[in-house]
Amino acid sequence: MVRAMDLLQNEPGKKMLLLANEAIARGVLEAGVRLVALYPGTPSSEIGNNLTAMAPHLSNFYFEFSTNEKVAIEVAGAAAVAGVRSLMVCKGPGLNVAADPFLSLAYVGVRAGMVVLVADDPSMWSSQNENDSRFYALMANTPMLEPSDSSEAKSMLLQAYDISEQLELPVMFRTTTRVNHSRSPVELGSIRERPDKVQFVKDPFRFVPIPSVAYKRHPWLLGQMEKALKVSESTPLNFSSGTGSLGIITSGVAYNYAVEALSRMNIEAELLKLGLTNPVPEHMISEFLKRHTTVVVVEELEPFVETQTRRIAQLKRITVDILGKDQGYFPRTYEYTPRIVIEALSKILNRKTSIDWEAIDAKVREIPPLPPRPPLLCPGCPHRATYYAIRAATRGKAIYPSDIGCYTLSIAPPLETADILFDMGSSITTACGIAQVTGQDVVATIGDSTFFASGLPGIVDAVYNKHPICVVILDNRTTAMTGQQPHPGTGLTGMQEKVTPLDIADVCRGLGVQYVRIVRPFDSMVDLVAEVRQMVAWTRERKQPSVLVSREPCAILTAAERSRSEEPLQRYYVDTTECNGCRRCLTRYSCPAMYFDPESGRALIDETLCNMCGSCVAVCPQGAIRKGER
Repeated sequence: MVRAMDLLQNEPGKKMLLLANEAIARGVLEAGVRLVALYPGTPSSEIGNNLTAMAPHLSNFYFEFSTNEKVAIEVAGAAAVAGVRSLMVCKGPGLNVAADPFLSLAYVGVRAGMVVLVADDPSMWSSQNENDSRFYALMANTPMLEPSDSSEAKSMLLQAYDISEQLELPVMFRTTTRVNHSRSPVELGSIRERPDKVQFVKDPFRFVPIPSVAYKRHPWLLGQMEKALKVSESTPLNFSSGTGSLGIITSGVAYNYAVEALSRMNIEAELLKLGLTNPVPEHMISEFLKRHTTVVVVEELEPFVETQTRRIAQLKRITVDILGKDQGYFPRTYEYTPRIVIEALSKILNRKTSIDWEAIDAKVREIPPLPPRPPLLCPGCPHRATYYAIRAATRGKAIYPSDIGCYTLSIAPPLETADILFDMGSSITTACGIAQVTGQDVVATIGDSTFFASGLPGIVDAVYNKHPICVVILDNRTTAMTGQQPHPGTGLTGMQEKVTPLDIADVCRGLGVQYVRIVRPFDSMVDLVAEVRQMVAWTRERKQPSVLVSREPCAILTAAERSRSEEPLQRYYVDTTECNGCRRCLTRYSCPAMYFDPESGRALIDETLCNMCGSCVAVCPQGAIRKGER
């Protein structure tokens, strides 16, 4: 595994096996980027994780984990306007948060290179939707590049900055999960020097897009995209290879699958690979269409390139069969695989392959199925104790708006405390809407990082409009879901500088919440249940919002701290002479470290999984779970 510090080597020509995310972090150094701002989100997480580790060892470099994506693009955009190269990173849904400034930024443009890197997530491995962010480039009128592997991820990033400075526009750099998390050989280049500081030159009638300014900037933007079209026609990022009567147009990770499909099917075809996909090279595509009677477009998710190809064929009056998603040969959902491309080409060409899919499927069916293991909260996760208390205090009868984070896993039995979710920060605002029209008890939950990212406006709305909602803020002292990144409540910056953290309870009081309490979920389950009941009763009586901050470090942080400690551990165990096999610890609390032994008819604790939080002790009605020597 590559360490972040390995990426600091200034050894041009050396080859390393890198994730695309690691290659991008290296590309930041080779491009001379001065400022990077991002909000962490899988599948882009490793970019920030590597940069924050390298940041203290770099001169004239600034990195931050911004409060949210809107903040990140505004910080990075301002730096590029001031005159230094900058990078903003987010995942697909994160670009939705940054869409407002992204569209305005295209109007005003930039003075130095700026790249907006968005990592889309086909198949939704860690996202709430299959955002196809390519349409943002089309809507914003910004150039867009799409790498196919780690090597291209680095080399294209360097070219993206050159294009950005040539056109004075931010450039969108789109990756997908399979690119971000795949490894391939990457050749290192020279690390470029970064400017120390620049002086901001005022030009308000360019950079302040009041209507009269925006009125003039929009034609300018369209003119820049005309220049971008010329770049698209001439850049080596767009190229064709191979010969044959069949034509294939592809981009991104689907290019790899198309190449593999042609090789395994022994098909002669000309392949047009697009690395710069907005604007598409219209002349190059039209000439490509003229050379073929059948052209297949291979791309994941929406028919973005396919629609552009059809548009060009219609405008140029080219008679050609353009086949892809519109005829049902390729799906508009989920990640592609080589098999998907092979089977689509087989249907299009009415040609059988030598691959015996039935035999392969039969062999797969012979493999014993793995036992089902749905995503679970970690052993020792403080969220489990909090959700157990919420459900116990409300008897499962309240409405439970949830949010984006590890804690969304509370949707599953037996906790079942996630009833509605739109996006980050929506738990508080959806709670407001539900409480107003139903009159039911509403207990919303939101994580600490999500609270800072997008929960604050909801609290303001609840206070100002007197929404009778209960909000439980799950403060586990980190951004746990995407890899333990810091946030404003942790006291650590992206530059690894220790600062005074913002206290969530104080923030809520400052926003006008009258009822704010702090609890420690591992201290006493009885007290925790009582605190939730009291909060619900107060809100029911006062018809105003209340906040309970459930503060306990993430189990991963606790385990790491414990591993550094030399104190002897006192583990928890089940006294089998007291356990009556009621299974309450399993059916109501469901900690992954606990299991049922059918031979003895008793519950047991797996010491290799137990995180020693002790919250299960109060769950056992027999008092059979104890700490210390057996």
